[in-house]
Amino acid sequence: MKTYKGIFKPKNPQKYKGDPSKIVWRSSWELVLMRHLDSHPDIIEWASEEFSIPYRSPIDNKLHRYFPDFWIKKRTKTGKIEVDVIEVKPNSQTKPPKIRRRITPSYINEVKTWGVNEAKWAAAREFCEDRKWNFVIMDELGLVRVPFLIGESWICHVNL
Repeated sequence: MKTYKGIFKPKNPQKYKGDPSKIVWRSSWELVLMRHLDSHPDIIEWASEEFSIPYRSPIDNKLHRYFPDFWIKKRTKTGKIEVDVIEVKPNSQTKPPKIRRRITPSYINEVKTWGVNEAKWAAAREFCEDRKWNFVIMDELGLVRVPFLIGESWICHVNL
């Protein structure tokens, strides 16, 4: 599988909360979302991997730091200001791995990844609830609809 990575240069650096010269995208899906966040008039501020949320890993039972992909402050259609924390993931990683008869190294890796992601997302949901923010997991299916959804409620997320 080919991976993508690059530096995003915003057209509206004043909207970026952080250093706009150090915005890194790690997937083409993140790049698509960055372009929309940067250009959409209802996005007041946004950031990418600029803060962390502590979580306990089920693998080693130690505290780790989770850096969500995006933080956005947006204006809704009704004029209300909301904050979303967004994680961009392939749809295949938004649900638990299917149980298999053969336990292969790749299956073990899938199970571990799912367990860590579940722990991160549980910590993120609690972190966001405490601040009256929304936690959203967005997959490639939701990203297709992004241009039509910013400024409305985010309906393209995966509920876990």
